[in-house]
Amino acid sequence: MITASRSLPDQAGAYKPAKGEERPGATVLAFPEPKGRRRRKHILAALGTVVALVVGLLVAAIYSPVLALQTVAVTGTHYVTPAQVQSALEPLRGKPLPQISDDEVRGLLGPLVQVKSVSVEAHPPSTLAVAVHERVPVALIKQGEQYQLVDVDGVQLATTDDPATASLPVIDGGAGAIGQDLFRATAAVLAALPADVLAKLSNASAQSVDAVELKLVDGQTIVWGNASEKELKAKVLAALLKAPVDPKNPVKVYDVSVPRHPVTR
Repeated sequence: MITASRSLPDQAGAYKPAKGEERPGATVLAFPEPKGRRRRKHILAALGTVVALVVGLLVAAIYSPVLALQTVAVTGTHYVTPAQVQSALEPLRGKPLPQISDDEVRGLLGPLVQVKSVSVEAHPPSTLAVAVHERVPVALIKQGEQYQLVDVDGVQLATTDDPATASLPVIDGGAGAIGQDLFRATAAVLAALPADVLAKLSNASAQSVDAVELKLVDGQTIVWGNASEKELKAKVLAALLKAPVDPKNPVKVYDVSVPRHPVTR
């Protein structure tokens, strides 16, 4: 006997799972997340926390009244007083130290012409240390009965009634009488001299920018010439002044206008 069978089509209304839908009774396997990915997530989370803490601390420091300026410690003053510097910086009092910039300090000290530059350092919780670098006087200019101490730029730093107390030479006529070019040439020469040589000078003059002359307190003349090679000329002059002197043949003129071939006579 021969028997045959055939597949019967699905009966109408039988359940068919939708595409992507799990069949009833199917088992879903969950694979664990790779260790490297988990580690990166943990690291990123930790970094985010640290950054947030740092930003919070910085904001708190910048605006915290605990770091408000209360004391200004001043050093390096001679022609201005610490009280003048502190008074000029009074507008900063109560401002948090992190908010105080060097430019702000320099701007407030601008009216004090004696101050050339400053170095600023914050000392928490409430002190600002200000190191003043003053202009250096190189000469005296006679004005009436007084003498003005001026720097290489002609800025008046102080006044004195007795020029001997300043140990500086007098520039004959000053900038107003000899002109700005001659004054700058003479002042540049004086600025190149060491303090011990500067103290031995009585006055300085210039017939032209190429003919600067200096006078020592004992009457000797220094022929300097122009302002070129002024550092070398200063060294040569200092050496000549330290050389032994023959009492029978005293030196009246030191000529360093050609510094590699100085002349005394």
